[in-house]
Amino acid sequence: MPPSPLGRRLGHLVGAYGLLALTALLFLAFSLALPDTFPTLDNISEILSNQSIPALLALGAMIPIVTAKFDLSIGYGLGLAHVMTMQLIAHEAWPWPLACVVVVLGGAVVGTFNGIVVEFARIDSFIATLGTGSILYALTGWITNGARIVPGPQGLPAAFTDLYDSRFLGLPVSAFYVLALTAVLWVLLERLPLGRYLYVIGSNPRAADLLGIPSRRYVVYAFAGSGLIVGIAGVLLAAQQRIGNPSVGLDYLLPAFVGALLGSTAIRPGRPNALGTLVAVVILAIGLAGIGQFGAQFWVTPLFNGSTLLLAVGMAGYAARRQLRHRRAEPPRTHQDLPKVTS
Repeated sequence: MPPSPLGRRLGHLVGAYGLLALTALLFLAFSLALPDTFPTLDNISEILSNQSIPALLALGAMIPIVTAKFDLSIGYGLGLAHVMTMQLIAHEAWPWPLACVVVVLGGAVVGTFNGIVVEFARIDSFIATLGTGSILYALTGWITNGARIVPGPQGLPAAFTDLYDSRFLGLPVSAFYVLALTAVLWVLLERLPLGRYLYVIGSNPRAADLLGIPSRRYVVYAFAGSGLIVGIAGVLLAAQQRIGNPSVGLDYLLPAFVGALLGSTAIRPGRPNALGTLVAVVILAIGLAGIGQFGAQFWVTPLFNGSTLLLAVGMAGYAARRQLRHRRAEPPRTHQDLPKVTS
């Protein structure tokens, strides 16, 4: 017996906003358990500051996932962008704005290369980006010779470190970078033809070909956008840490994919989306901060990330299957409903 309209509506609300409600409940639970330390402005500011770079990476990882591709090189790309920023500013004495622009554009170039390898060399995205990631890691080691990049006695320019350290409305400015990027991606994916094309490519490549969507070009665009965001995150990581650590990027790979995959179960269940990714990152940040304040051992963090990744993949798969069943139950769409492609 098919569910009633009320049941379908309730199921949609739970699927779309259940993770958001769980986020609020988790914050309330930790606040009640740790009333003196958790629900404070200092703790909230620390959570926002610590999780801004993982949030940026999760949003970057989400873009290729929209097209059913995966970019496993983002952690390695973050490490390379991070040390390149430090190298250009601390050792090569470049003006910091020029160094940041070059690194961000370099990230876009790396992402474009990933897209070309995946689409034109026809190599599976897992294998292709794992290979390019290994190359990026080798470049990072070559630049640093395996050692950290430490600025001289004069340190880094204050204007550069303020990119991460400054505050706006009493909160870390890095949190507003995340909000701004989320808004941009929401507009691109939900309100512009570009987003509709990417979603069609990811959900039904055959339909994309029949509609005349140049799939290869748009997949390359998706990887380029991901690489651009990785470059931005690398610049901010350099401003945060103030030293160049050649291995730091690998620590961000798993949390980024956890956030991107878990985000596809919220707001728009069954499809990766910017708002859902933001919600997922917030709930992960609250969980990690809470267990950290309970004095958990160091191994609890990777256990939490790994378990959440498995849960996220399972939930994302369930949400996608549920959405597919709903589509099959809907009346056929007319040609007026389909996205129009202009050359």
